[in-house]
Amino acid sequence: MKYIIILGDGMADEPIGSLGNKTVIQAAHTPYMDMLANKGRNGLLDTIPKGFSPGSEIANLSVLGYDVPAVYEGRGVLEAASMGVDIYESEMAMRCNLVSIDGEMLKNHSAGHISTEEASELIHFLDDNLGGELFSFHSGVSYRHVLKMRGGNKFIKCTPPHDIPEKPFKPNLIRSETPESNYTAEALNDLILKSQEILRDHPINLKRIAEGKDPANSIWPWSPGFRPNMKPLFEMYPIKSGSVISAVDLIRGIGVYAGLEVIIVEGATGLYDTNYEGKAEAALEALKEKDFVYLHIEASDEAGHEGDVPLKVKTVEYLDNRIVKPIYEVIVNWDEPVTIAILPDHPTPCAIRTHTRNPIPFLIWHKDIEPDGVQTYDEFAAKNGGYGLLHSNQFMNTLFNI
Repeated sequence: MKYIIILGDGMADEPIGSLGNKTVIQAAHTPYMDMLANKGRNGLLDTIPKGFSPGSEIANLSVLGYDVPAVYEGRGVLEAASMGVDIYESEMAMRCNLVSIDGEMLKNHSAGHISTEEASELIHFLDDNLGGELFSFHSGVSYRHVLKMRGGNKFIKCTPPHDIPEKPFKPNLIRSETPESNYTAEALNDLILKSQEILRDHPINLKRIAEGKDPANSIWPWSPGFRPNMKPLFEMYPIKSGSVISAVDLIRGIGVYAGLEVIIVEGATGLYDTNYEGKAEAALEALKEKDFVYLHIEASDEAGHEGDVPLKVKTVEYLDNRIVKPIYEVIVNWDEPVTIAILPDHPTPCAIRTHTRNPIPFLIWHKDIEPDGVQTYDEFAAKNGGYGLLHSNQFMNTLFNI
């Protein structure tokens, strides 16, 4: 048996008035996910352990069966692993967004989805001007980057920037949680304000403003931690090898620590215009050689953060038609059986434009599975699924029939 998890990041939602009080998944035309739900078994999964915020790093670690309280060290270290940035014993790593500030407001968390080329130039500019003995900046994809701090203290309160669109940024600056972390919080806040001073008139930002685009005129560090202690998946589950496919450094980094081969697909953007066909083809090629594939699609999460209901519906339909359909239609004819699981990591409701901690719907299908009677794939139908409500590593144990 081989296994593929197809994860639509942030795909789950709440009933929306403009959709006739349906969720995005219910409103979207998804014949292949509905068919697999009907032929397979369904359930709900609680991906956010008590005491943790509903971030993608927490949710994806949970989906993969990790004990989050035991292994979690922030998303910065995970993204650093994807980028090949080493985290040494004396270093703390943080996710570092390029964001757009408009006066006192944090306009958006992505600097208007700045291109990787523009962002890379800005990150190198920041490292040249603000890096040194204490800080170093490392370029990632689009607005997602890594900041390392030597001797930092991780016991600080950081607000994810996607939680505060169109809200004042100063009340959400970093706060210390212990006396020992005061210096870390003060140094990081000073770094944020200095970044705003030097980014304001950078040629890239002046050009973006002239073109009617949002400038990348501030950094926003968050999710601090140290190098995590994670076992590879093949030590936890009955697989010998696996691959991860994602446009997002965070997911690639989780894959690195999980012992998965990272596959880079040309044209994978993390947005609705990502290379769906390339990702599906890469997943099928990986399944020929590997036991396990983790295929991550970011687009629905970004649409949810934008509060764009029609776009989010489109991303779910793209997932069904351009990912699930081609993968299913190929593997259903293979001699070696393949188990398909489909789920989001967390909801990203368009109404509030940020993540929530509600359980998410999942389906599991293979040729010999006994159906549970659920007819469609969505948040409400899954409540009647045969698996009920699962927690912690129960999803992966169920997937591998442990």
